[in-house]
Amino acid sequence: MAKKNPETQLLTLLKSVLPQAVPDAKLAELIYSALEKAINSTERAATFDKFCKRAELPDLEKASLTEVKKHFETAFGQGVVSLVPHPGKKAVSVEVVTPQGTFEGVVKVGEAAALKEAAEEEDVKMKFVPFPVGLESDPELIWMLARDERLTPEEAGIALTKAQESFWESKGGQQHLRKRVERSFPEFMAKVPSKMLTEAGLKRHYKEPEPIKLIKLLKPRK
Repeated sequence: MAKKNPETQLLTLLKSVLPQAVPDAKLAELIYSALEKAINSTERAATFDKFCKRAELPDLEKASLTEVKKHFETAFGQGVVSLVPHPGKKAVSVEVVTPQGTFEGVVKVGEAAALKEAAEEEDVKMKFVPFPVGLESDPELIWMLARDERLTPEEAGIALTKAQESFWESKGGQQHLRKRVERSFPEFMAKVPSKMLTEAGLKRHYKEPEPIKLIKLLKPRK
């Protein structure tokens, strides 16, 4: 079963606890519905904020504002997006009207580019070192992985175990299991997304060792 997020877990818990704490079934349902709407609203607002931060806005020129509007209209539809530029703040306010409510956010000039650059710098800073792993049942079969040099081999091993658990519990992992894919380490390595490994401080290390060089023994001196 896929792992539930904290909000979903809270709602599940409330659904089982409220009927016991509030004898009035209608009142309990009203409380549950209100909390569900509040949680869903918070999640949608957070998602919209992330969407705003990913919008490219190099400047406040008309062409750039048009592109930003298209960015939002592609996701939410035409006729529901309003923009208000703020030259002094180097930003533009965004309002989107949806059936789920009105969302308001801010797109800052150069923010998406700055976030992308920061992410690229972080990738450059993170250095990986070889981390070959094998199974106790088949020690001759080796996977040439890599680990963040800041992780010890023991910490990398723990991270790899957690990554396996997270993958098989994820939506993608569950889909593979329903297709009768064996829940094994080889299948995990073949199907786990690279991003999931990177987030754990690991990655597939494709650098294969060079072929063994055979050398001749020196002839004994006479």
